Amino acid sequence: MSRIGRKPIPIPAGVTVAITPTHLEISGPKGTLRTPVPFGIRFRLQDGMLMAEREDEEAKALHGLARALAANAVRGVTEGYTKELDIVGIGYKAEVQERRILFSLGYSHPIEFPIPDGIDVKVERRNKPIPEYQMTLIVSGIDKQLVGQIAANIRSLRRPDAYKGKGIRYADEVLRLKPGKTGK
Repeated sequence: MSRIGRKPIPIPAGVTVAITPTHLEISGPKGTLRTPVPFGIRFRLQDGMLMAEREDEEAKALHGLARALAANAVRGVTEGYTKELDIVGIGYKAEVQERRILFSLGYSHPIEFPIPDGIDVKVERRNKPIPEYQMTLIVSGIDKQLVGQIAANIRSLRRPDAYKGKGIRYADEVLRLKPGKTGK
């Protein structure tokens, strides 16, 4: 049996779970999320704990997945998720205007990135020691997958350079820079 699938999910106070055969609807202080339930998996609520059970051995591969998706939804509606991105490079900047982000990333034109519903983006400016100028983007929301996908899409606008490290990177990302050419 799946080790992850067997673990019960504690339901905190203020969170309600509606169970149907095809999906879970989890509501909390930050909002409501709807999580699909794979075929062959069923959920039950018992003593403030949400349990994932499989009906037969054919659903074995989906047991841990279904439980993890439900746990992520419970955490999302109570705490939420955040991803931090650093914009590193002289002249590289970002600015939030209404429901879009305007980037200046060294291209010949500014890049306009729309912010989808359910996602909040904040820009923090930080002056790092010379020679780098750095800004931090904070992407937050209740849906873990959507927060991660938006952060990945923003990072793909200008990936970090292998030689100088300029570009957009995750705050906890470790870059190994190439040494470049050697002189005489």
